[in-house]
Amino acid sequence: MTDLLVDLDNRTPVLVQGMTGRMGRTHTALMRADGTNIVAGTSSRPAGDLGVPVFGTCREAVEATGAAMSIVMVGPDDVLAAATEAIEAGIGCIVTIAEGMPVHDALRLKALAAERGATWLGPSTPGVARPGVAKVGFLPDIALHPGAFAVISKSGTLSYEVGYRLVRAGLGQSIWIGVGGDPVKGVRFADLAAPLFRHEATRAVILIGEVGGDEEEEFARELARAGAQAKPVFAIMAGQEAKEGVPMGHAGAIVHGASGSIGAKAEALGAAGAQVFGSIDALVGACAAFDRGNMGCT
Repeated sequence: MTDLLVDLDNRTPVLVQGMTGRMGRTHTALMRADGTNIVAGTSSRPAGDLGVPVFGTCREAVEATGAAMSIVMVGPDDVLAAATEAIEAGIGCIVTIAEGMPVHDALRLKALAAERGATWLGPSTPGVARPGVAKVGFLPDIALHPGAFAVISKSGTLSYEVGYRLVRAGLGQSIWIGVGGDPVKGVRFADLAAPLFRHEATRAVILIGEVGGDEEEEFARELARAGAQAKPVFAIMAGQEAKEGVPMGHAGAIVHGASGSIGAKAEALGAAGAQVFGSIDALVGACAAFDRGNMGCT
């Protein structure tokens, strides 16, 4: 399910839906500068010269260019229609970055992706990147550097700070995947466990969670199930001061009693073998020590 995400490289043919809008134009240029193989765009507006062909429909774009992955740069109310068009055109992996996608739309898209065997990353994701190779989304370049740590995150802002601190410490990422913080989404932490544990470029996983939901607990179960096949996991979570019943930024970041609490997540991850940290400094320090201990290892 997640192979196109984890195996992203500079040969992966990427389509940008909504390319001619302000966000589409800006981030198309930035993604191409990072090495991404953007082969086409779609838009209902006149395009001008954007360096790649722009088509009226996804089907036309796929037939002409062989695009296999799409990033959807439209407003939240238009995500379902755009992603559905991509899936029906044969796109195998769709990244949707808009926040505020209606929950009933997310439920419909999740069901469609599962039915068609497509991978949906989103909603409200900053995207996926292999530093120095390719990026599909808007992860900040200042926080990206090639390295050995796979970063998976629900919290965009906390992950940007962790990524920046890793780079300052001389470390980097083998891959970075933001799963987004909405309660209904496509790819979840647990879906990434097995692919990352067998990912050759990854020596350890950094999990950046947050209050609400049960994704961290799901990942903990996959970590325990993997046993000796797992890789070291370093975890940190946003929302340690979250109040019960109050959403903290993301729609899914809400605590109900013990459900979704930082304590419950830390306990589950720790019991499965992950190291859980209360500060970024402690997390990055442990990653640096791990890196020093594994220099020269393959």
